[in-house]
Amino acid sequence: MKNQYLNNNNLIESLQKGKEEAFVCLMNTFHAKLCIYARGLTKDHYTAQDIVQNVFLKVWEQRQKLNPNYNINNFLYRLVYNEFIDHYRKIKHLAPLEEEHIKQLNAIVRDDKITETTKLIELVKKEIENLPPKCKLVFTMGKLEGLTYTEIAEYQKVTVRTVEMHMSRAFEIIRKKIGDKTNTILFLLFGMHLKQNSLTQN
Repeated sequence: MKNQYLNNNNLIESLQKGKEEAFVCLMNTFHAKLCIYARGLTKDHYTAQDIVQNVFLKVWEQRQKLNPNYNINNFLYRLVYNEFIDHYRKIKHLAPLEEEHIKQLNAIVRDDKITETTKLIELVKKEIENLPPKCKLVFTMGKLEGLTYTEIAEYQKVTVRTVEMHMSRAFEIIRKKIGDKTNTILFLLFGMHLKQNSLTQN
């Protein structure tokens, strides 16, 4: 990365002027990171790649409208998120509960809160990994695989009440770490693959 582009304002001003080396620098710096972020949202490698490519294309096409006061890192992450939401709305009709989560996500995924949101996501991932074995198994079956409590109970040969207890314990542990944003962060991590009845069980 050339020294002149280490400065956020210089990078944006160079993009505004149509300097291709600035755009190449932008892609080299952020492409991999944005793909990882998009992959976390979409759970699909190819869709994530398409989203990131669309974002860079839009940045170049609208480069003259860029604001030098933008934090380019946060700006790009927000563009990826917005592109993801647009993509999701095109392929799937949003249920009322999903609409509510999208509104919550819009509230926390802002220019000044990207870093905070990313930290919360990583914290939740860590807490899930550290859950007691049975609790972790039930939680991931419900949230990652989208199984209902009844389906989990049948698969594990336990009662629905046992499944409820494990799930409640998992939520309690995670909520102690991130508070009232728990459901929103979990939706960001798992929501696109959850069944509606699985979402409404907690």
